[in-house]
Amino acid sequence: MKLALIQSDIHWHEINANLAMYEEKIWEINDNVDVIVLPEMFQTGFTMETSLAEPMNLTTFKWMRQMAAQKNTVVTGSYIVKVGKEVFNRLVWMQPDGQFHTYDKAHLFRMSSEGQYFDEGKERLIVEWRGWKICPMICYDLRFPVWARNSNLDYDLLLFTANWPAVRVSAWDALLKGRAIENLSYSIGVNRVGKDGKEIAYNGHTSVFGPKGEELAFSEKEEVILVELNKEELDRYRQKFPAQLDADAFTMNDKKL
Repeated sequence: MKLALIQSDIHWHEINANLAMYEEKIWEINDNVDVIVLPEMFQTGFTMETSLAEPMNLTTFKWMRQMAAQKNTVVTGSYIVKVGKEVFNRLVWMQPDGQFHTYDKAHLFRMSSEGQYFDEGKERLIVEWRGWKICPMICYDLRFPVWARNSNLDYDLLLFTANWPAVRVSAWDALLKGRAIENLSYSIGVNRVGKDGKEIAYNGHTSVFGPKGEELAFSEKEEVILVELNKEELDRYRQKFPAQLDADAFTMNDKKL
């Protein structure tokens, strides 16, 4: 599977400007890729301004559907979505045939009072795509290993879309690597760069790790990172090192794995 990871600066609260910027970057991808990954809140920056929320099937949703169809690939990333009276930090997984899946951020970032503005997601998402099982999550979810637990090898790739500040990037690096090792899977984190409207700095560190913790890609600059993952290598490693068979059993009370 080949992925294009778009590590970019983000125009603060400027939805149309960001969609135009990403469209240009997407059209510069000459390789045929299976998935294009955008950062968390890719068309606004990480904000508590819920007036920027869109209902499903409006501007950003239609843009994602158009990009996916034109490039024959999945386009995924999160943005602010309103459903009735609820507002979510929602990842949309848009396939080229127009079919889509959604994941609502389950762990809302307490230190920014995200839970006061957004509703909490309750269910984990695992999608099957071109022979792979992929579990997409959002930023702060990375800190919670139980939520990412791959008990029965339910997924092959754990994917995080994020706005993770530079001041805490050492945790980002360590946790992405740890999630790959403990879950016998590939782990990818796609972050942003630049400064947001609150002068918070981001230095990227978009990274790809293999199941043994090996670093397969890393970047600190604004760019599109292309990475190719090998399912046969993953399967061989899992056969030689089936650590999941010794995993501790557990249940979740308020969220659904």
